[in-house]
Amino acid sequence: MLYSQTGAPGPEGKHFQDFQTHRLFFPHRIAQQADLRPLTMKNPLYWAVLLGMAVLLMEQGLPVHSQGDSHSDNKVMDNITVRQGETVFLRCGQGDVVTHTAWLNRSSILYAGEDKWSVDSRVSLVTLNQEEFTIKIENVDMTDEGQYVCAVQTSSRPRTTSVHILVQVPPKIINLSKHIVVNEGSNVTLMCQASGKPEPSISWKLISSSGDLGSDDDYLEIPSISRQRAGTYECTAVNDIDTDVQTVDITVNYVPAVSEGRDVGVTLGQRGVLECEADAVPEPEFEWYKEDRRIYTGIDGMEILNTGSLSKLTFFNVSDADYGNYTCVATNKLGSSNTSFLMYVVIEPTSSTLLQGPRAVQDGSGGAAGLHLHTCLLGLVFLPFLLRF
Repeated sequence: MLYSQTGAPGPEGKHFQDFQTHRLFFPHRIAQQADLRPLTMKNPLYWAVLLGMAVLLMEQGLPVHSQGDSHSDNKVMDNITVRQGETVFLRCGQGDVVTHTAWLNRSSILYAGEDKWSVDSRVSLVTLNQEEFTIKIENVDMTDEGQYVCAVQTSSRPRTTSVHILVQVPPKIINLSKHIVVNEGSNVTLMCQASGKPEPSISWKLISSSGDLGSDDDYLEIPSISRQRAGTYECTAVNDIDTDVQTVDITVNYVPAVSEGRDVGVTLGQRGVLECEADAVPEPEFEWYKEDRRIYTGIDGMEILNTGSLSKLTFFNVSDADYGNYTCVATNKLGSSNTSFLMYVVIEPTSSTLLQGPRAVQDGSGGAAGLHLHTCLLGLVFLPFLLRF
């Protein structure tokens, strides 16, 4: 965007400035009067004076978002907004009467006519003719933001055209909390700071749950955290340019909670399995007991296999001594929990009961009932014959 010159020098300062301007832009007249050689575009003194005038204009202040007066020698163009990494073109109108022209940035000359003064390889000349003087800056960065001035010498008087470059920068999360491990009930604070222009807004989300967490600040406070709030938290930084997303994990440690044990019936001589499951962070260690005696794998034909949150106690050939009460204990650094099991005997059916079926006669009273049933049936068969007589 362009700026308009503000403030005016006093009479003495104005007289001196007019003299300097006259000397700068009409060197041939000064040379004729003082018998001096005229200044040329490649004369460092010439550009030093031109630079001084441009700096003077900048120091006087050029307000942003103002439009230059078409009748003024000093014009202000609208701000140029460009995204970081893009290319910006700076154009300055010329005219047939232009004798010298230059593009300046702050206190340095970028181009003096076709001569490049800037050592920045990103700056290059695009067009220089009677209509326009255009340069470009590639891969724009925040350091390129600021005021640029095109100084032009005409046959009558000097004029300037100024423009302000505004650089927009996509958001980038630059400071994020590391993955953390806490005990259940602790207070947790997550931090997410981002850079960018315009300044990005921050939002938080727990990926394993739906909806945002209601925080639009760099910091997310979680008082007395529970195991349900453990998981991956997503920080999102957004501005008008782009979005940046990063995540941080929270691990919540808590005491083991063992599922209720299920009693198991096993036939003598068969294989039996007791299963113990515990929910805990970190993962629990398991111990098995029969009555008050601890059980170890490989003893008396038993095997203990622990896999994460599950422990299995396996009996490969159950004997009479294996029946009874068992206890599973799950332990981690925060505490322990236990549950009990009962392994009881199951009678395997014999071959005689299988042949007789589920309604087989088993005792004397059953036999009497069967005899009474047969007598009733015989009576029903002979009843028609008895009625004939």
